[in-house]
Amino acid sequence: MTSSVVPIVRRSARAVLIDHEGQLVAIKRTKAGVAPYWTTPGGGIEPGDPSREAALERELLEELGAKAVIGQQLTLITSVAEGGQSVQYFFAATLVSLDESARTGDEHTDVSRGGYEMERIPLEQLAEYDLKPTVLRDFVLENRSAVLADLPPVV
Repeated sequence: MTSSVVPIVRRSARAVLIDHEGQLVAIKRTKAGVAPYWTTPGGGIEPGDPSREAALERELLEELGAKAVIGQQLTLITSVAEGGQSVQYFFAATLVSLDESARTGDEHTDVSRGGYEMERIPLEQLAEYDLKPTVLRDFVLENRSAVLADLPPVV
């Protein structure tokens, strides 16, 4: 019995980013004709990124103007993508600072991509939000205490 390997066509690093009040820092996405949903900050790993964590630090600065301490990888989620599959690596991260005026990502200059609004979600209310991917929302809900306990300290 042989199994075929599906090529990975996209790799992303994303943060389960928690602020000093224990809230999830998320991005509310709005697009014409689509119900609003939330996602965690992060994005594509580029060839020049020295590591997944470095890619995530870059993405947090571009998307949110945020600096964070990146901790351990919590999970990875794969999904079907054109030509293969997409892999998203999710890391525990503690927010250090946030300056929305320092954002530089295309999502803030290209209006055709829809709205990207930062929002803080109390973890006890996370079930009320359409956080994508849903499997991540369920993971955080089921493992909330462990995620919070394993957050990297701000030094």
